[in-house]
Amino acid sequence: MKHFKGIILIVTGAMLWGTTGPLTEWVLKHSGMTVNFLLTVRLLVAGIAILGFLQLTKKPVLEVWKSKCWGRQLLIYSIAGMLGLQYSFTRTIQESNAVFATLLQFLGPIFIVAYTSIKVRMWPPKYQVIGIIGTLVGLFFLLTNVQFDELLVSKEALFWGLILGITFAIYTLYPVHLMSEWGVLLIVGWGMLIGGIVLGMGTFIWQSDEWILLADMKIFLIMASIVFFSTIAFVLFLSSMKYIRPVLTSILSTMEPLTAMVISVVAFSTSFGFWQVIGIFLMLTCVTWISVASEKAEKYDQTDS
Repeated sequence: MKHFKGIILIVTGAMLWGTTGPLTEWVLKHSGMTVNFLLTVRLLVAGIAILGFLQLTKKPVLEVWKSKCWGRQLLIYSIAGMLGLQYSFTRTIQESNAVFATLLQFLGPIFIVAYTSIKVRMWPPKYQVIGIIGTLVGLFFLLTNVQFDELLVSKEALFWGLILGITFAIYTLYPVHLMSEWGVLLIVGWGMLIGGIVLGMGTFIWQSDEWILLADMKIFLIMASIVFFSTIAFVLFLSSMKYIRPVLTSILSTMEPLTAMVISVVAFSTSFGFWQVIGIFLMLTCVTWISVASEKAEKYDQTDS
């Protein structure tokens, strides 16, 4: 029963995450709202909500700041990890579409493999190399639809997509010790709040004339949905880790881009060429295979030692 509960949690969470992409795309392209304003509001509201929830459950939300070492790490994570990932993700949506941005997140494991290989000064195992090559071939199909004369997305979209992959790796690798010591929700809550404050102060959000946009009930409800879905999705994702193994989580997380793809096609009439669809499934398959093979290799190494 617990295993089934974990599956329900991760699938629901992934689908909610997948839903926020197309909603964000609609807001950026139809309301006149900028990335800076949308993201600042989203991070601030989500961060306050998570920390408020922890405070209500009597969690010591301020304890992490009593140590300069932990506080410094939290600041770095908040800006380079949380804000970097959220900003590059939203800019990628603005420059292309929700499906492309969601898929570019899945390049994160490639950068993680590259970083790990450089750190230990060893070439990655063959299964990782094959998985990376397959993912890049899928990305090529997605970008070109096997039309060699031009890319189907702008150079700006490709740039922010690559930054997205890098910041995803930072977001995943850097806060491991922080989250182990203080808990995931606390670190994520502070990361969102600090990221929102930094972005808001940098863009003088209190002087923005975009606040009036929230008076439009349709835009307000969509923004509320983006904040609510993304926050709940993260909680569900974290909760699923108690019941199922990381490799199964990785496999079921592919529901995120698939959900974004279905919503984009049905609701926003986004179209994909035949080879783009092949590329999407090739990318998802190869990234999932890297996760599966990595776990099997880790088990083998532990057994062998």
